[in-house]
Amino acid sequence: MILGGLTYQAHPVPLEIDGIRAFHRDLFDVLEPLVHHRERAERFVDYMAVHFCLDDLEEAGLSPGRVRRSRRNANYLRMVRGWSFDSDGREGAVLKHWVETRFGLLARHHGGPLDGRDSDAYHHYLVEGSKGLYATNALEAQLDLLYTYCQYELARAHRDKTHLALYRGINRIDEHEVLERGGDRCYRVLLNNLNSFTSARERADEFGDYILEARVPVPKVLFFNSLLPGMLKGEDEMVVLGGVYEVVISTL
Repeated sequence: MILGGLTYQAHPVPLEIDGIRAFHRDLFDVLEPLVHHRERAERFVDYMAVHFCLDDLEEAGLSPGRVRRSRRNANYLRMVRGWSFDSDGREGAVLKHWVETRFGLLARHHGGPLDGRDSDAYHHYLVEGSKGLYATNALEAQLDLLYTYCQYELARAHRDKTHLALYRGINRIDEHEVLERGGDRCYRVLLNNLNSFTSARERADEFGDYILEARVPVPKVLFFNSLLPGMLKGEDEMVVLGGVYEVVISTL
């Protein structure tokens, strides 16, 4: 598995959450013959709604009137949309916690540096993640399937690619944890366990004075804006697992 290793490997070992694809085999059997991405996306959304009772949480065991209506909408779609608006918000805490439990990559930042398990910042991160998971219907299992579906779609779209060139606008390299400085604007950095990039270099320059470029292994992509209709507001946004990366910094 590639969890936090360097990205410049010729053939990364595929990442897969054990058992998810097999458990939802019926879904992928339905998706396989469909030619158009949008049709597959619609089938996936329908499957999620039915399998996790997203439109009828009482059917899933939620007591009527027990939880406010806002909690009824705390599903995988709300998590990824919340990330798009504020990656340091409650939904971002849920997603970062999910990455920790599934891939062993610890969150490094959430509304500020997470300097240790005894710090106030870390306790706040835990509280936000717990509140985000409260009274949801198997939310982490929903995210498991979202990641698996994302990897399925990427495999269909990029059959011959092991890495994607992605970009991130920054104002200074010290915004990240620099492990090593190399020549020709190359750095080895430790990224947060979940990060937003863009596949369009021209978009990255809207978010900083410099552009950080990384070759991201395809298995590290959690979701992207066009995966599902109306999923994210940011054009060309891709949300990827972190860890140690070798990156190149360039000016606009």
